Amino acid sequence: MTADAARLLHPTAFDHLAEQFSAQRQAFAGNPMPPRAQRLQWLKSLRELLLTHQEALIAAISEDFSGRSADETRLAELMPSVQGLRHAERHLKQWMKASPRNVGLAFQPASAKVLYQPLGVVGIIVPWNYPLFLAIGPMTCALAAGNRVMLKLSEATPATGLLLKQLFEAVFPEDLVCVVLGESDVGEAFSRLPFDHLLFTGATSVGRHVMAAAAQNLTPVTLELGGKSPAIVSASVPLNDAAERIAFGKTLNAGQTCVAPDYVLVPRARLDEFAQTYRSVVHRFYPTLADNPDYTAIINARHLARLEGYLEDARSKGAHVVDLYPQEPRQGRRLPPHLLQQVNDDMRVMQDEIFGPLLPLVPYDSLDEALAYINQRPRPLALYYFGYDRAEQQKVLEHTHSGGVCLNDTLLHVAQDDLPFGGVGPSGMGHYHGHEGFLTFSKAKAVFAKQRFNAARLIYPPYGKSVMKLVFKLFIR
Repeated sequence: MTADAARLLHPTAFDHLAEQFSAQRQAFAGNPMPPRAQRLQWLKSLRELLLTHQEALIAAISEDFSGRSADETRLAELMPSVQGLRHAERHLKQWMKASPRNVGLAFQPASAKVLYQPLGVVGIIVPWNYPLFLAIGPMTCALAAGNRVMLKLSEATPATGLLLKQLFEAVFPEDLVCVVLGESDVGEAFSRLPFDHLLFTGATSVGRHVMAAAAQNLTPVTLELGGKSPAIVSASVPLNDAAERIAFGKTLNAGQTCVAPDYVLVPRARLDEFAQTYRSVVHRFYPTLADNPDYTAIINARHLARLEGYLEDARSKGAHVVDLYPQEPRQGRRLPPHLLQQVNDDMRVMQDEIFGPLLPLVPYDSLDEALAYINQRPRPLALYYFGYDRAEQQKVLEHTHSGGVCLNDTLLHVAQDDLPFGGVGPSGMGHYHGHEGFLTFSKAKAVFAKQRFNAARLIYPPYGKSVMKLVFKLFIR
């Protein structure tokens, strides 16, 4: 359904969306350069809101998942959100300072600087897999930069969306922060608003539509997409080290993470041993799945069916599929971790981003072969290399492209407040987090200034004067 058609069916909702945007645009016009004290208060209020209502947020997210580990929500949503806010509060003074720049000798006397101004009204489209962190993270950057913010929450997490709407309305005026709820038709209309910047986190296929909608208004976009993030196990790394860290990255949130390891390249001679080690580590993490509060469910029936379809498709095309909990009865939407061997490119599990606890293993015979395998495919959001040889680490860094890299770990580069986060090519464009997020939501305005004395008069027309010849001789060489 197009946005125009949806508006005909639900005129009140779409008119209200336009009214919210207009109110924010008008409020920004009245305060186009909020002082640091005001921005700090926004950030502090947001941090205190999270700390005060953390148990309610944990419960709402678990309700949406029909079973989400409370500790995973604390670890992967609340903690990085709170720490990101604290980081912005500590560094905001430095970020807001105008940046002095050099003026060439030929243009003296003069001064130059870059002034960082808020863009205006920022739109943020939030996915379902981390509905709190992926709202608060970009919102932190946008507010630190002095903007107004509109958030579109996912229809797949209604309890979290409603709670955040209620909490934000109690703390922020709607012309500063507002939460938009609704189905995909509302999301489409949201993406067509003439924002000053639009950030979308989600699937690459949807990102194309968001970018096309934003293009109608020449709205700049930051796209945080995904893709198939590989992990490489080296020929020499202790397998328990690699398996343990890969298992953590793959089973957190039941693999429903945009930077989860999507497949693992393993030396052919180590393949069986890695599979056995991985199984052992996963069982150590989760001795059982039924009634285990540490293991998260798949978000909804549609995504569970999608993952089960990947398994059936892989089996039918010759993959060796191993359920790591074959004796356990299924409980709700808790899908057991699986290993897949003897996979090939004809299988859907090797074509689509998995977004679940299924882990294909791909054998290789040399590091060059592993790097070639990665480079023949779309550039991923993350890449993970496991090996302690510094020369091999450098080779991997220099001979691959990805949004980010962890050497001997998974996921945790996303939690570093002083590192930019973003994709490349099909895995996204633009960055946020920390200082890069502040810059994304700011206009770096170039300012060149002179006072009374104007040496440039020497090069004004009519041309051909001797001083012009001297200028050309000095500066065109």
